[in-house]
Amino acid sequence: MKSTFLRRAVCLVLLAVSSGWYLAAQNESSDGILFRNVLVFDGTGDSLSAPMDVLVRGNRIESISPAGASSPAGGNTTVIDGTGKVLMPGLIDAHWHSVMTGMTSLSMIISDIGYVYYKAGRSAENTLMRGFTTVRDMGGPTFGLKRAIDEGIILGPRIYPSGAMISQTAGHGDFRLPNDIPKSPGAPLSYPEQAGMVAIADGPDEVLLRVREQLRQGASQIKLMAGGGVASPYDPIDVTQFTPAELRAAVEAAENWGTYVAVHVYTPRAIEIALNAGVKSIEHGQLMDEKTAMLIAQHGAWISLQPFLDDEDANLHATASAQANKRMVSTGTDRAYELAKKFNLKIAFGTDTLFDAANDGTKQGTHLAKLTRWFTPAEVLRQATSTNAELMALSGPRNPYPGKLGVVEEGAYADLLLVNGNPLENIQLIADPVTNFLVIMKNGKIYKNTLAE
Repeated sequence: MKSTFLRRAVCLVLLAVSSGWYLAAQNESSDGILFRNVLVFDGTGDSLSAPMDVLVRGNRIESISPAGASSPAGGNTTVIDGTGKVLMPGLIDAHWHSVMTGMTSLSMIISDIGYVYYKAGRSAENTLMRGFTTVRDMGGPTFGLKRAIDEGIILGPRIYPSGAMISQTAGHGDFRLPNDIPKSPGAPLSYPEQAGMVAIADGPDEVLLRVREQLRQGASQIKLMAGGGVASPYDPIDVTQFTPAELRAAVEAAENWGTYVAVHVYTPRAIEIALNAGVKSIEHGQLMDEKTAMLIAQHGAWISLQPFLDDEDANLHATASAQANKRMVSTGTDRAYELAKKFNLKIAFGTDTLFDAANDGTKQGTHLAKLTRWFTPAEVLRQATSTNAELMALSGPRNPYPGKLGVVEEGAYADLLLVNGNPLENIQLIADPVTNFLVIMKNGKIYKNTLAE
């Protein structure tokens, strides 16, 4: 236990030095930061504002006024000339895996935990520098990572953590090796369980225990695996996971803490069981039918969809069954978005990037831009800002950032992007953040400012 703690501590110190976290403190003595003469996309509308001045003080947006109408008090105000540029809210990814994005699945389950956290820290910095200032983490050991980011030790987005993904035996989160079965009573937990990547639970009592463990550690919402996956080693995509009683145990435990349960699920039967148990967020759902979409609407639940398409950005799979499952899901993606629009469902945007060691999630903005296959650019940007922020707020009193996210308005958190161009006219701007995001601000602090150069 002591050696594990020391490895984590050393990892965080090295990461803090290598990532240049001191950039986050550059504005602490400032009287404010003024974005002058910017065109504002506020996260809720369909168009840009007239030229405005936006003043940030502390970690909030203090005032928004017509350009040149007033000047901020204090001689230490930092002025950023945004003439001809667009100021918009920071992006939000509602289905992200902070620790699992930049590694292979094999490396995740065999590597020293210190190495895993070091990689996660670097990946978190990359996420922020792509303009994603908030993520809802849908499974993984992120509690320490979130704390390190919040304390300014390393760079990264705001994290809404779920903690370990809770799975039944032979479920979508069962990462154990084949020879770990059968598990004898009192046997030690597998490495993925010890590391907090997953929690295996069978029966309502075990589910209750594992949910409460995640809440105890600071989970803002709970993630369960309620159905099969595309490339899982043990669970075919058509299977339904967890019984109604098990799901109700999780929902009741979460509701007792004022928050909710989200489930990984694809098929109509599994979605229906989850909804009837009180689940509030359907993650994926690409195989749903019209009856399922109606049920989601009737229950007032969210659907967190991802633009899974059979294109150059799709995950590669080695087995024939996984390839067939991928084609099934990609074919269902069009239908799922059409049904979600038809029944006016509450749609969240997420990427669900997993085990992407080669790219480390670099196509996050590219995936967001793909939504123009079904939505206007304004609808796409609203989904990744103010709409996703509504889902973040669903965690109620467990919300780690209870201020207003996803909008440019007075009193909201100052999570802002200054874009070199108009993303309402050219959504592809968000797919190239290195070139097009001139300023990246989170919580009132500037982490990137190419205009200063």
